[in-house]
Amino acid sequence: MSEVLSARALNRALLARQGLLERTDRAPVEVVEHLVGLQAQDVKAPYYGLWTRIADFDAEALSALLAERRAVRVALMRGTIHLVSARDALALRPVVQEMITRATHASWGPGLRGADLQEIEAAGRALVEARPRTFAQLAELLGPRWPEADPRSLAQFVRALVALVQVPPRGLWGRSGQAAHTSAEHWLDGLAVPEPSVAQTVLRYLGAFGPASALDVQKWSGLTKLGPVLERLRPQLVSFSDESGRELFDLPGAPRPDPDTPVAVRLVAPFDNVLLSHVDTTRILPAEHRGRVMTQNGLVSGTYLVDGFVQGGWKVTAARRSATLTITPFGRKATKKVAAALEREGARLLAFAAPGATERTVELSAGG
Repeated sequence: MSEVLSARALNRALLARQGLLERTDRAPVEVVEHLVGLQAQDVKAPYYGLWTRIADFDAEALSALLAERRAVRVALMRGTIHLVSARDALALRPVVQEMITRATHASWGPGLRGADLQEIEAAGRALVEARPRTFAQLAELLGPRWPEADPRSLAQFVRALVALVQVPPRGLWGRSGQAAHTSAEHWLDGLAVPEPSVAQTVLRYLGAFGPASALDVQKWSGLTKLGPVLERLRPQLVSFSDESGRELFDLPGAPRPDPDTPVAVRLVAPFDNVLLSHVDTTRILPAEHRGRVMTQNGLVSGTYLVDGFVQGGWKVTAARRSATLTITPFGRKATKKVAAALEREGARLLAFAAPGATERTVELSAGG
């Protein structure tokens, strides 16, 4: 019979692998690759995600990766924008390509009247490789070629069929720009293309999010039918059970700390994959708080951890010379010890998020 891992044991294993038990000194690109990317439809989210994981993280270090084409923003797992290393963009996109195409058909397929997918892909690729284009520009340019089709659907199918990366200044810290796209192959021309591998992707997921079930890997990736993949990998893995009897797979040498390992108060980024990559999120997000964190329209707020579990949320509001971090407990008012720790972490976050502000305020609400 396999060993049963409690919710606290799973929590500590997850935090250890995510850099949320202790901050790391590893380089940003190494952390990005270890995490298999950071969800990034919120431009600032990956910066906050690395700030909470890397000691003395400098936002400009991540901006430099994007500017130098060593990292990119591209649709990957679950069809959402992720910030990944350049080589991971090329390695992971083929793994999730069929899922992205299928999901786009479900949402935008009816708008393709009279249009051929291969022709859309070729025309769209030519347009974005001539110069970066927004989706609005793609729709405007493709619409006349297929007058019976919905121009927005045409643009979305270019997104589905071509690995589109968002080019800087989009995604750079402290700067702004439209979401203009070119193809990953064009942007990363000359970079060796790694061999795509579903099995290797599953192993990397376990290294960052395990122990986990087949359904967990599917939740994170958006892929289906991964049970047989894990069965083929079983000789390389160890297995456990959670308290509900579900089988969980893991890498033999992956960290699984003592469930009573102390955990400092931590602020977690909006849209952080640590909250989005398991079917049962209670290993870090208590069920009673889920509705406060994840909205029906897909928004995921910034949160904070106490003893490793989500106990509240946070939000930064910035003006020209002032910045405020509002911290909201989801249940009872924070104890004095926790409140003091939140204020310290909040002050650090504001110093990172708004270094030019002459007035920074951490507001801790009563909760409820």
